Amino acid sequence: MSKPAQDAFRTEHDSMGELQVPADALWGAQTQRAVQNFPVSGQPMPRGFIRALGLIKAAAAEVNADLGLLSATGGKAIRSAALKVADGDYDAQFPVDIYQTGSGTSSNMNANEVIATLASTATRKVHPNDHVNLGQSSNDVVPTAIRVSAQLAVVEDLLPALKHLRRTIDRRGKSLAKVVKTGRTHLMDAMPLTFAQEFGAWSSQLASAEARLTDTLKRLRRLPIGGTAIGTGINAHPQFGKKVSRALSTLTRSTFESATDRFEGIATQDDAVELSGQLNALAVALIKIANDLRWMNSGPLGGLGEIELPALQPGSSIMPGKVNPVIPEATVMAAAQVIGHHAAITVAGQTGNFQLNVALPLIAANLLDSIKLLSNVSRLLADSAIAGLKVRRDNVEAALARNPILVTALNPIIGYEKAAAIAKRAYKENRPVLDVALEDSGLDAAALQKLLDPAALTQGGIHGGSGG
Repeated sequence: MSKPAQDAFRTEHDSMGELQVPADALWGAQTQRAVQNFPVSGQPMPRGFIRALGLIKAAAAEVNADLGLLSATGGKAIRSAALKVADGDYDAQFPVDIYQTGSGTSSNMNANEVIATLASTATRKVHPNDHVNLGQSSNDVVPTAIRVSAQLAVVEDLLPALKHLRRTIDRRGKSLAKVVKTGRTHLMDAMPLTFAQEFGAWSSQLASAEARLTDTLKRLRRLPIGGTAIGTGINAHPQFGKKVSRALSTLTRSTFESATDRFEGIATQDDAVELSGQLNALAVALIKIANDLRWMNSGPLGGLGEIELPALQPGSSIMPGKVNPVIPEATVMAAAQVIGHHAAITVAGQTGNFQLNVALPLIAANLLDSIKLLSNVSRLLADSAIAGLKVRRDNVEAALARNPILVTALNPIIGYEKAAAIAKRAYKENRPVLDVALEDSGLDAAALQKLLDPAALTQGGIHGGSGG
């Protein structure tokens, strides 16, 4: 026989009164109020953010114990419980929706209540506000958690993924250094280049993205913890912020520092918006690379057909044998979502008045999702697309031989107008430009072969003597 429904709950209380909480929940009344108040998306705060909350609470407990504000045993118990939260052991105990109070107070109290429950014993009651939240406010904890979680995600996931993608591109480019292809501007035939040069541009885009991200971290790592409610540091020890920043650096093996101006760190989210802007720029770069791959892979008969991407899955439920460029397509969609996140983060970054931004949970969730998406598709592009692509040299060489734009190299010798006439005739008659130039340029075969050598043209410069 099942137990009465009321047995599945216990009574908790906070400053607003009593509340029924699920009996097996580690959280308390304030978390329960948030669960009831915000049935918006069904999406809780992301793992990286919960990890950061746990790390901050662990560092705070360590510092407060060292400062003599917590007992040694109490500080140790809170620190141990908080590190378990950071490790993900209790993620199911963090049910508060992303779309909650704009300060993130509900998520901060969720962490305080869960950690207090874990740290309490029959003989020692740990209080979520008085002990776990000692020297802190949601207003400095949540902005700090945004910075910590975002930096760790960039350093641990995104930058290594970008390096892996860039190394893969460089390796493939080096292997194709002597393969010349038709360049394109406006999607129209242009001067030739090598695959190494084309791939090299991708690699340089990613190197620039890495540099921009690394530069942004110099500002993101400034933590406002210790500023408490508005930046003055009320109810916090004067050394609390600096010591917590150092403790977090030790815990994470990453670099954090105490913000010089904690009022800025609490009132604004400019550094988060800056990071989002760099993620937005990276998304644009990945879309460019993915679309280049899609165009080069197009066909196999009716498109450019320059490369063949690895066949990963059937491409159609009705057309047998069709294979699509699924990894570049997934990359474009993920990057588009990042661009959307940046728009939301931009709006959220302005959503503050006076001493506090009030769209913090949205900024946290979107930043972390953007970093995750870009990290994952970067590795997919490297391992499931670029590493295994094959160049269809017959198609590449055939298109190159017919490319009338090669005649550009004759401009300094025969002039632009005469060269243009040769190009138009070659295109109209569907003949190699070398054949038409031999008839119309007044230059002999040896000179033309040297001037119109596609491999030589990839090096730029002037390849012939002077002329009219």
